[in-house]
Amino acid sequence: MRKCTQQTFFYLMILFLISACSEEPIDESTFGTLTGKVVAKGDNTPLPNVKISSTPVSTTVFTDAEGNFEIGEVQSGEYSIQAELSDFKTAFEAANILEGKTVNIVFELDSLEVNNLVPLTPMLLFPEDGATNIGTQAEFAWSSSQNDDDDINYTLELRNGATNEIETFGDLKDTTLLVDNLAIGKNYFWQVTASDGVNTSVKSPLAGFSTDGGTSNRFLYVRDIAGNNIIFSGGEPVGNDDEELNQNELQLTPSNTNSYRPKKDNTVNKIAFLRSVGAETHIFTINTDGTGLTQVTEAVPVAGFRQEEVEFTWYDNGAKLYYPSFNKLYSINADGSGLEVVYSTAMGVLISEVAVNPANDLVALKTNNLDGYNARIVVVDVDSDSEVEVVSNGQNGGMGGLDYSADGNRLLFTRDVSGVENAEYRQLDSRVFEYNLTDNSTSEIDTIKESGTNDLDPKYAPDDGAIIFVNTSNDGISEKRIYRTVDNNSNNIRKEPLFTDAFMPDWE
Repeated sequence: MRKCTQQTFFYLMILFLISACSEEPIDESTFGTLTGKVVAKGDNTPLPNVKISSTPVSTTVFTDAEGNFEIGEVQSGEYSIQAELSDFKTAFEAANILEGKTVNIVFELDSLEVNNLVPLTPMLLFPEDGATNIGTQAEFAWSSSQNDDDDINYTLELRNGATNEIETFGDLKDTTLLVDNLAIGKNYFWQVTASDGVNTSVKSPLAGFSTDGGTSNRFLYVRDIAGNNIIFSGGEPVGNDDEELNQNELQLTPSNTNSYRPKKDNTVNKIAFLRSVGAETHIFTINTDGTGLTQVTEAVPVAGFRQEEVEFTWYDNGAKLYYPSFNKLYSINADGSGLEVVYSTAMGVLISEVAVNPANDLVALKTNNLDGYNARIVVVDVDSDSEVEVVSNGQNGGMGGLDYSADGNRLLFTRDVSGVENAEYRQLDSRVFEYNLTDNSTSEIDTIKESGTNDLDPKYAPDDGAIIFVNTSNDGISEKRIYRTVDNNSNNIRKEPLFTDAFMPDWE
């Protein structure tokens, strides 16, 4: 009987253990709920459409119009909850999800603008507000707007006050901008906008300036820009350093044309010059401010040995012009009428340069062969078709730069004293000479020329008290500079730089 009782107890214990195990299943997951709210830090404004996600990954939701969110059936465990919204810093909060419990968290998002400094207001430095006599090329400058680590992009707006045309220069990284081709004698207004890509852009105050009308500039010259010769006018330098040269520069001809050899006549207040027209070269005139373009020659172009070596001249108080075309010298009225041949040389003898003076009707000519050599400088009377005087003849090497003094008694010219003649017409030692027609003497003018350089294109000052000329290395490719030599008849000779990267000067 006792044995039976023990067996019955054993079986009951087994059934109890089996029953207990069936009521507590192994590895079954439990879940809780996550709720929360997202607001802007500082003013607690609810933020809608905030993306809420978690690590480890669970369901991704977005906040409603009140900034609230809820994620149900989140498996129990520890999570990192992330809140993302454009223009705000992404935030993270920890959450421990418990079985059957609701866990609530609050996000306070920092606005990117709150922790990002607004760019400083740019201050316009040059041209100053109210500035006058600004050249046709100006370097605009303004103060930096950087106020933190953000990169600043600038936009410059430039408005022509006469036409209201606005030029916009955008995506500027620097605080300077070189602008050329400004209209002569016009009012302009400009403003700079700074942006860091985060905050609202800031604008500078508006400033205005006016460009020079060009009436005070007595120098004319040429500069090579991107393969085209461009004519400029300029004023007196304020010193000898490079930054003190090129004063009051005004661009008179556009950058898309090849224009050179400017010559002004003060009587008619016009500038004549040569311009390439297709394969030909013609004479044009403009006003001193670059306006009033007129083509003078048309039927017979300007032509000779190397177009850059050919020169023409005004005469008859600006009513007419002389110009060469191969072996013929033409006269033409300034309005393009009255074309006629006034002098000619033998075939193969080209007229390259011509100069006149207001004291008499005699004309100085430089002739040369097809290679530019066998050069002669003569004074002729076109009315009688005769040579009056031979200035230079039989010299080897290149010659040029013909100019008359105001009294008609002296002639300037250059000669390569090296005597070298080559297919490239390269000169090695070109110097300035003066011929005195009263005593038929020739003398070299001391220009303090350095060895290995050439002096070219000399011209008398309006009062004959100085000369202006170009000096450049004889390598043929280095920079050309315009200088003035004064006191050239005394022992106190000075050489003053006027313009850099410039050639073909005229001084009236």
